[in-house]
Amino acid sequence: MVERSVTVTVPAKINLHLGVGPVRADGYHDLATVFHAVDMCDTVTASETTGSAVGVKIEVEGEGAQFVPKDSKNLMAVAAELLARHHGISPNVTVHVHKKIPVAGGMAGGSADAAGALIACDSLWQTHTPKIELDSLATQLGSDVPFALHGGTSMGTSRGEVLTPVISTGEFHWVIAFNEGGLSTPRVYAECDRLRELSHHKVTAPFVPEALLYALRAGDPVTLAHELSNDLQAAAISLKPTVQRVLETGVELGALAGIVSGSGPTCVFLTRDASHALDVAARLSGAGVCRTVRTARGPVPGARVTHSTSN
Repeated sequence: MVERSVTVTVPAKINLHLGVGPVRADGYHDLATVFHAVDMCDTVTASETTGSAVGVKIEVEGEGAQFVPKDSKNLMAVAAELLARHHGISPNVTVHVHKKIPVAGGMAGGSADAAGALIACDSLWQTHTPKIELDSLATQLGSDVPFALHGGTSMGTSRGEVLTPVISTGEFHWVIAFNEGGLSTPRVYAECDRLRELSHHKVTAPFVPEALLYALRAGDPVTLAHELSNDLQAAAISLKPTVQRVLETGVELGALAGIVSGSGPTCVFLTRDASHALDVAARLSGAGVCRTVRTARGPVPGARVTHSTSN
């Protein structure tokens, strides 16, 4: 008998713009961001648990697997249990992830895996959860999880979970530089607040520049390169100064622009096309300023079923 399983592919995200507002009463920050999904993907497989095992079993392999929790703290386990409670069923499932997205790298790998687990378990259990309910569950799991479900290019507001699709034409090509170690997202936000307080920076409501939206509509990487921005970049560099050297090196080696991805420390570089991306990636890899270099393109779809087996 073949074990029933469902495999879902889910992409990493890049923040093309990340505007961070003042601290809210709930401890979060208002954001105005533009998410962009790229084809650096984790693969999440939900399988029937065999034997007498009860509950959610987590298995992890691939990029940074040694840093990912394998217990109930893993966001995939939380997602599976949340979906099961929503439908009043027992969450007996093994969730396996093959990781390519860096851990604690600012590309929402944990959020992507949670979205993948939602879709995989929903298909495995044949619970047929309506899209609006999946979005609500995703919001409960984390601010970046709703975007991982949708993919493409979207504007995110509030904590980033309120999404508005953005028109984007053509493809954009990226070089992605993995740095040694990761950065805690709460720690980066705290450092951003500290640096602003030290500089007496007046924090205003964040917004997405119209020029960035125009560049996406036009499909023009040269114009888009001038509009990339991230309010958390200074904080990421403050906590991990080697990030600055990576950014400088990527641009020196020919990238159109470089930016810290989300809360970092991963750096992403925009290029003219696929050939240019390969050239910059080869040069950056040889420069010895980062751990690993990859290329990617976007936008791509969000979490989607790519394989299933049934008994």
